[in-house]
Amino acid sequence: MSILLRDIPHLGLKGNFSLNELFFYFIVYSFLGWCLENIYCIVVHRRLKEDKFLQGPFKPMYGFAPVILIVLLNYVSNWFMILILSFVVPSLVEYVSGFLLKKFFNKQWWDYSKMPLSLNGHICLKFSVYWVFLSFLTIYIIQPRIELLYTRVMTSWDILSPFIAVYMLVDLAYTYIYLKAKTSHTIA
Repeated sequence: MSILLRDIPHLGLKGNFSLNELFFYFIVYSFLGWCLENIYCIVVHRRLKEDKFLQGPFKPMYGFAPVILIVLLNYVSNWFMILILSFVVPSLVEYVSGFLLKKFFNKQWWDYSKMPLSLNGHICLKFSVYWVFLSFLTIYIIQPRIELLYTRVMTSWDILSPFIAVYMLVDLAYTYIYLKAKTSHTIA
């Protein structure tokens, strides 16, 4: 247990992030989350995932969790707290995402209710443990490379980011209108 409480000399994360840089990370991780879900569906179900949430190749839940972790890890320096945050942050993001999607669209995109130790079908222990491993992979292997990528494309990103933000907002608005219409049509 004492190794978990030791300070970590340096995570390689920097303390000051611009909003544009965090938006870059959000977009990259949202895209990687879309790829991860589709790979999972191809392996498990032999097909791409077609959930009708956002038309573009983005899964915002996978963007929020790493960005929150990256920011919080600048204030944490021991293994135990990193382990706790790697469990809690993605699980909380997954729970809130599932709750809000169900509340606004009366649809549950994933359902862990038949799995042991689930909470309202939105999260379960098995996938929360998966998030810990994915978080550590993100923190120590993926994020340093994405930070390097950001430094290389920063000037271009400054130009592109407003257009990507507008695209994401339009996609979200379209999805909201489409799913609300579908939900009200189904209920009527």
